[in-house]
Amino acid sequence: MKLFTYEKALGAMQGKHVAGCDEAGRGPLAGPLVCAAVVLDPENPISGLDDSKKLTALKREALFDEIIEKAKAYAIVELSHEAVDRLNVYQASRQGMIQAIKDLGIHVDHVLTDAMPLNDTMPYTSIIKGDQLSASIAAASILAKVTRDARMHLLAKTYPKYGFERHKGYPTKAHLDALKMFGPCSVHRKSFKPVKDAMIQVYGLVL
Repeated sequence: MKLFTYEKALGAMQGKHVAGCDEAGRGPLAGPLVCAAVVLDPENPISGLDDSKKLTALKREALFDEIIEKAKAYAIVELSHEAVDRLNVYQASRQGMIQAIKDLGIHVDHVLTDAMPLNDTMPYTSIIKGDQLSASIAAASILAKVTRDARMHLLAKTYPKYGFERHKGYPTKAHLDALKMFGPCSVHRKSFKPVKDAMIQVYGLVL
């Protein structure tokens, strides 16, 4: 229950609904951005919650199923690479989290986010490294990460040249080398500089 300190202080033990929000996919050069919101049930605790990046894929997937089963409410929102290009990744993250909260389907008394300000229409607390300090944010990070990783595995089958199944679209050396060799594909984020540079180098195009 160490990670439940914020939730307890906000009245989760007295029946108030405290939602945690997080996203996966702000840094990658390709694929969707995924945001999630979770309201945990303090009477049905989940052990092993932590920042999704600190967990193995197998552990994340097991916790994903447990969160879905035990949470009072959860929602997952996927924003396309086009939305990321149109809004910018920061605003896409913010809008995706707000939409995920709305999609929970229950009244939320307070929202905890991982260093993301929301808006004045809902009470929230933005916590630096929140996915390491709040169980609800950690749960949301797991839902977002597992969902996005699964999506990138599917995209890897459609676009096998880029190795999305290995690096999930992050700007690794292997990914950057593939961009320089083949140019961007249709799911790359055209507003990101390495993708722009590859479009100029390979296709001679400037957006």
